[in-house]
Amino acid sequence: MSEQALKELGDHIASTLGQAVLKVELKLGELMVTVQREQIVPVLTTLRDDPRSQFQLLVDVTAVDYPERAERFEVVYNLLSIKHNQRVRVKLCTDEDTPVPSIVPVFNAANWMERETWDMYGVFFDGHPDLRRILTDYGFEGHPLRKDFPLTGYVECRYDEDQKRVVYEPVRLTQDFRTFDFLSPWEGMTNVMLPGDEKAQAPEAGSKP
Repeated sequence: MSEQALKELGDHIASTLGQAVLKVELKLGELMVTVQREQIVPVLTTLRDDPRSQFQLLVDVTAVDYPERAERFEVVYNLLSIKHNQRVRVKLCTDEDTPVPSIVPVFNAANWMERETWDMYGVFFDGHPDLRRILTDYGFEGHPLRKDFPLTGYVECRYDEDQKRVVYEPVRLTQDFRTFDFLSPWEGMTNVMLPGDEKAQAPEAGSKP
């Protein structure tokens, strides 16, 4: 779609939705609309039903974490209009404690998408019919896609032979801090010949190559 067509669509969305729209912008050939958090349900309802837009397919719901911001999360909704062959990205901002209205009444497909966003980022969706984890286990702590989530996690899962069941334990690092010299471990095997090593032997002085 041409940039002019996207600009016209953005102007139409801004004029139709009024104060619910905070910003309309074109970036990298894509139309992005930032809206007020509390207005997300009427905004998406309008984008779905307006004959000029007809964004009737919800492609994805996800989030982006910016820990340095007061409202650290951007919740992102990607929509597609098959009728007009157009796409739009709708965004809103929230923090760890402020819920976002669920859009399941507008797009039923958002059910699992919002559950995944809750599981990975901890964004709470108010009014969701069954907001629970979907990718991690039942006893999982934290939200793995937050920027401040530790790479090791908080707990580890293993099968205990004595108890004959799966147990969860706090993560324990099995080795102390080490200083690595970044040398290949093969360089220490000076007395072991591996297949093909003979090809790498330096030629003797005076020998023909």
